[in-house]
Amino acid sequence: LPEEIIFTSCGTEANNFAIKGVAWAHQSRGKHVIISAVEHFSIMHCAKTLERWGFEVTRLPVDPYGMVKPEDVEKTIRPDTILVSVMHANNEVGTIQPITEIGSICRDKNILFHTDAVATAGLIPVNVGELNVDLLSLAANTFYGPKGAAALYIRKGVRIQPLLDGGIQERELRAGTENVPAIVGMGVAAELAKKEMASRIQHLEALRNRLIQELPARIPHTILLGHPRQRLPNNVSVAVEYIEGESMLLFMDMAGIKISSGSACVSRSLKVSHVMLAMGISSATAQGSLVFTLGIHNTEKDVDRLLEALPPVVQRLREMSPLYYKAKRQQAKASV
Repeated sequence: LPEEIIFTSCGTEANNFAIKGVAWAHQSRGKHVIISAVEHFSIMHCAKTLERWGFEVTRLPVDPYGMVKPEDVEKTIRPDTILVSVMHANNEVGTIQPITEIGSICRDKNILFHTDAVATAGLIPVNVGELNVDLLSLAANTFYGPKGAAALYIRKGVRIQPLLDGGIQERELRAGTENVPAIVGMGVAAELAKKEMASRIQHLEALRNRLIQELPARIPHTILLGHPRQRLPNNVSVAVEYIEGESMLLFMDMAGIKISSGSACVSRSLKVSHVMLAMGISSATAQGSLVFTLGIHNTEKDVDRLLEALPPVVQRLREMSPLYYKAKRQQAKASV
């Protein structure tokens, strides 16, 4: 329903609104919040803020694919639990979470459930009824809409406290002048995304699957990160062992190819991704992580170019890596 949508400036604001707004509105009933250990930084930092305000936050572990087990959610729920937040799919490793199952557990326990669908809305089918969610965040720029437009779905009847004080916009839940041109642009982008979704998914999966197959074949000691099947159609996340990801980015950038190491929010730092650490990946391996985010305008020629350009870069960097030569010596000894 239209009255269940509140427009925001970005996915980060929508996530802040969901987590803090629900916590404030329901703190008389309890102060326990559950999130996963692989959430976007906007959720992770909200959790730290809640802890400073006297709330207790439980961070759910994930399996080696980065997936939350629904039974872990059920075991973690307490009488004072007021909110569970698990992202629909991880933006770094591409794993799609079992949101419908988790939402069903929360509904049975009368616990509000939020999902961050910024990485999925407009890319794969997202139906709030089928997902069993009470709140859902999305952002226009992830499905080719304008930056500066996002939204939070709030199921009718859910109590939430506004973040911003001011005017009566958005039914007094989000004060401030709405960015009407961006909101209209988001609507048009959403219509196109829905209309073209099947063909977009088919196109992206073909490119993704080729990279998943050929990268390890062309570059030894390359590990696929995330779930092999339950993953986003546009995401290829790998760890290239014995080299440092940021060095690869520089060389690939000079070749005119844009890739990332870890999420966009941490790729400018040399900190190891909290997502990969939560998955049990060692710091050394995580340092060699690369994320390839495919777009609807990418082609087979783009994949050809990437597969031609990356292996020589990896080989060049490994020739300068003492870790690589140490590993080769150990392998040689083991084979004798």
